[in-house]
Amino acid sequence: MITFFKGFLINLQFFTAIPITRELPMDKEHLKKAVQTFPLLGLCQGVIYSGLFYLLLELTPFSHLAVAFFLWLATVLLTGGIHLDGWMDASDAYFSYQDHQKRLEIMKDPRTGAFGVLSIIVLMSSRFLFIYESTMNADYVTYILIAAIPFLSKSVMGVLLLTVKSAKHDGLGSLFQRAAKPQVLWIYPVYLFALLFLVIHDYFLVGMLILAAAGCLFFCRIKAVKWFGGITGDVLGASVEGTELILWMTLWLLHYFVMA
Repeated sequence: MITFFKGFLINLQFFTAIPITRELPMDKEHLKKAVQTFPLLGLCQGVIYSGLFYLLLELTPFSHLAVAFFLWLATVLLTGGIHLDGWMDASDAYFSYQDHQKRLEIMKDPRTGAFGVLSIIVLMSSRFLFIYESTMNADYVTYILIAAIPFLSKSVMGVLLLTVKSAKHDGLGSLFQRAAKPQVLWIYPVYLFALLFLVIHDYFLVGMLILAAAGCLFFCRIKAVKWFGGITGDVLGASVEGTELILWMTLWLLHYFVMA
């Protein structure tokens, strides 16, 4: 249990801006537990987003636009923008239309190209639209669905990490991949069934998000190999951001066509 908790702390240290000053062991056992707690990291983020959303919407005089902005900003500040960096690097590499090796070299380049800038503008403006319109139609189910978004995106990240070959032999993604095997993913369905059990009255809506996340997983598994020769830390970061964008869009569409 202590190892499991330390694995979770490793995730907080690597993937969030939450200050974890404690020195944590980086051996295989702890990194394996870190992979197993990816969905819990996402759930923790989601609860923070939902809690902030509720407080701003229900307990402050702020407008829907202001609430949407603060929630949108929180999605960046809480993660420290780590996955956004991967999104920009992967976008620059993809739109270069080069071979795998050249794309990997482009992702290593610390400079950001025009396509990286354009892609981040599209990503963040689209997310803001989906968040803003969700504030206009929010009910109690909305809070549950918002909490589920990073939970599912981090689950996708974990599955991609352990089921898609690595495109290179260094970096953060490779470090985690060497420490864990696909068998450790057995706990992910447990998390998923626990989530569905907790939202039994709204399982259809959560199920729609799960289906959207599954579609993102299928797409990313194929395209990571086709476009980059496998996964890297940047590709994983891009997959998290892309999955969350699709899930925010799904929430937005649910408000229009199902929850109306």
